[in-house]
Amino acid sequence: MVSLLAAIAYYILKTAIIAEQGPHSKLAVALGKDLKGKISPVLYVAGILSTFFYPWIAIGLYAFVALMWLVPDRRIESMVDQ
Repeated sequence: MVSLLAAIAYYILKTAIIAEQGPHSKLAVALGKDLKGKISPVLYVAGILSTFFYPWIAIGLYAFVALMWLVPDRRIESMVDQ
């Protein structure tokens, strides 16, 4: 549950920053569609719901999201360097 709320907070923060800076800001361009940011809350909800029926699937989903975010995302760094 805490991870889901953190993912939602990330989405709100990202949206607020892009709204303040504009849709053509460096952050907006660097994030693009932000697939990782959008799919994480969905996978967390799926993990929470699957806990009641298949706990191993829930553990797998949580581990997948953690590994997905462990892989460095170079989009923001490349935009800052330019």
